[in-house]
Amino acid sequence: MTPIIAAEDLVKRYKAITAVDHVSFSIGAQEAFGLLGPNGAGKTTVMRMVYCASPPMEGRLFVDGMDVRTQQRRIKAVLGVVPQEDNLDPDLTVMENLLVYARYFDLPKSLALERARQSLELFQLLDRRDSPIHALSGGMKRRLVIARALINQPKILILDEPTTGLDPQAKHLVWQRLHLLKSRGVTVVISTHNMEEAARLCDRLVIMHLGRVLVEGSPQELVQRHVDPEVLEVRPSEEEKPKLLARLGQRGIVAEDVAGTLYVYSRNGDALRRELNLGFDGVVHRGATLEDVFLRLTGRALVE
Repeated sequence: MTPIIAAEDLVKRYKAITAVDHVSFSIGAQEAFGLLGPNGAGKTTVMRMVYCASPPMEGRLFVDGMDVRTQQRRIKAVLGVVPQEDNLDPDLTVMENLLVYARYFDLPKSLALERARQSLELFQLLDRRDSPIHALSGGMKRRLVIARALINQPKILILDEPTTGLDPQAKHLVWQRLHLLKSRGVTVVISTHNMEEAARLCDRLVIMHLGRVLVEGSPQELVQRHVDPEVLEVRPSEEEKPKLLARLGQRGIVAEDVAGTLYVYSRNGDALRRELNLGFDGVVHRGATLEDVFLRLTGRALVE
């Protein structure tokens, strides 16, 4: 099957900084695909290349069979774009923001009004249609930006950190609506550093770090491939830590020591805890998650 987005060896540099370093991936139609990585990983730069805001310096990129270097106008007609920063017009009302945006797609006024009403209703904003932008909460503004991206009924929806700043209720509303759009045939492309979001929404994803793709697969595949299924989080005293690390080393078990907490991966956490004579105080026993994969591959140190 021909992918709806195909990237091959994309490169983007800003003076001495290589923001995207030979990145390749493909996305199938009606798939939810994620770009996961810490700040500075190159996610937003890749997104900007996909929606024709920044051309690649090297490599090839096709969106819906069209070359981003030569067919930008046609590509933009099939895209809905949710940028990382909200860029609503503060001088217009909620409804006016959508109607003005609809003009970019030459939609008749009656059709634009109907599409705007549908989008606002989908994101529970219809009762705020006449509100000025300054009267909206941060979460409402974010939902409005997503609603605006649907005005042209796009084949591909591009979302850069879509739920940043949303409270849990608004975040779950957005997730539910994105699942609904995907079920209606929309291809969804998301960049995020929210592990739960990636695990819930994405059929497949790539984890990026320092401009490169480290791994690709479904969230479940990546967990199975890169970490053991169970994790013990152990918080030993400074006196106990060297002894515990030595005992783990004797068993060939590598523990990550981060800010006083040891992350120990195992296929049988209960058995390992008994072997090491670890009580329940100061020990968290849980299943491995996509976050463990992310941190193992990109490191637990703060990245700016």
